[in-house]
Amino acid sequence: MLEPRLQHQFFESADLLNQAAESLTRPLATAAQLAVACVTGGGRLLCAGAGLAQHDALAVGALLQHQFEQERPGLAALPLQAAVGPLQGQDALVRQLQVLGHPGDVLLWLDPVDGRSGTPLLDAARELDIAVIALCADGVDGGAAVQAALTDTDVLLRLSAPRLPRRLEIQRVALHALCDAIDAQLLGLEA
Repeated sequence: MLEPRLQHQFFESADLLNQAAESLTRPLATAAQLAVACVTGGGRLLCAGAGLAQHDALAVGALLQHQFEQERPGLAALPLQAAVGPLQGQDALVRQLQVLGHPGDVLLWLDPVDGRSGTPLLDAARELDIAVIALCADGVDGGAAVQAALTDTDVLLRLSAPRLPRRLEIQRVALHALCDAIDAQLLGLEA
């Protein structure tokens, strides 16, 4: 019987999304405020991700550039590519951040896998005085590697779920909630 197994996937996801709503709401509000301050102050949102999260970074960059659900002017959001010329992975992302990033920009970093792969990129952001919004798995060390790479002005959104597919689902809902919160602030929408 596959039906009970299939139902379990939905029930597990719903339970974890409810838990994530409690733990991520406040940091998501802070992240939205940081993003709005960035774009209204002339900065850019630089979006990057590890592994499968690279696709979500591209998607959120496109949603911010164009529109989420509300008609609005495009926002200065720039997805960074994990492969540029001879550079791959972190090296490509770090190089793009060094070339394109400026103080006042915000890096949106997505790492739902282990919460550690982005530390070279986060270190580069700190050196460039670029604020960071990091959506990361708690990882083996509870997210300590990412936490150590962040400053007091950065925002850490911990993705706590035992399985990668669930973390990716939480990440996608969190990104959509972030886009909605950014639009709500920019457009003066009611809660």
